[in-house]
Amino acid sequence: MFFMKRKLISFSLVLVVLLAACGEETDSKNETDSSTGEKGTIEMAQISWAENIAVSNMWKVILEEQGYKVNLNLLDMGTIMKALAENELDINLEVWLPVQDQAYLQEYKNNVFFSEEPWYDNAKVGLVVPEYLEEINSVEDLNKHKDMFNGEITGFDAGAGTMEVTEELIKAYHLDYELIPSSEPAMITEIAQAMKNEEPIVAPLWNPHRVFSQYDLKYLEDPKQVYGEVEKIHHATRQDFKDDFPEVSEWLKNWKMDDASIGELMTYVNETEEPIDGARKWVEDNQELVHQWLKLEEE
Repeated sequence: MFFMKRKLISFSLVLVVLLAACGEETDSKNETDSSTGEKGTIEMAQISWAENIAVSNMWKVILEEQGYKVNLNLLDMGTIMKALAENELDINLEVWLPVQDQAYLQEYKNNVFFSEEPWYDNAKVGLVVPEYLEEINSVEDLNKHKDMFNGEITGFDAGAGTMEVTEELIKAYHLDYELIPSSEPAMITEIAQAMKNEEPIVAPLWNPHRVFSQYDLKYLEDPKQVYGEVEKIHHATRQDFKDDFPEVSEWLKNWKMDDASIGELMTYVNETEEPIDGARKWVEDNQELVHQWLKLEEE
């Protein structure tokens, strides 16, 4: 479901009026509906990145099985963080630290809760090129081969932390290149087409990502470590989310995935027509792990 700011704002205004009239101070969306058994509605952000589509659908399945209603709101990173700070969204499952999303951490650290522990701790970001470009192995090689790439770096969503860091990398290495924004699916399509024709292409990519199992790509060395080294993926929530949804907050704190589990989940999601179907099958096949997050081992 797409996030509609006006509707959320209107809902908030109506809610304030109703609560004021009734003299109540509790957040009604956290109250259990006795007629349906639902525990409340959670507005979850979704970004059009393969791993984010996978984990957001996974959590939608898990939470709805536990009695919550979950709306997925497809947005860009900048809009997501602003909405969390303004209490118009509940959860963002993907914040890359310490480098990629550092700007968002600094801007919103007083208005958004950022998890202390990551759910994935082996992430990597960098520029990639096809393996067959044997003469290109470092970011420092790019200017010497500007004509080969038409002076362009094929990018994805404008406003994404990695895109902003890539702009910093262009400045740090004095690259005579332009970063071309698009979307992750469009970028992957460009990579696939270039590699099919054995043509040159350079793009920012990251692990975890299923594209590395499909194509022979290599990271370019980054001697100045503009992208950092190992990145960790955290989640973020609106500040009072823990008070309104303490159970879910605890589950998110327990959430950990490794290369095998996130890779399998992404594969399941990619192999079904609807992401939710792949996520549901993965949850069914990985009950032991899910129960660890929900502390349901004994059940």
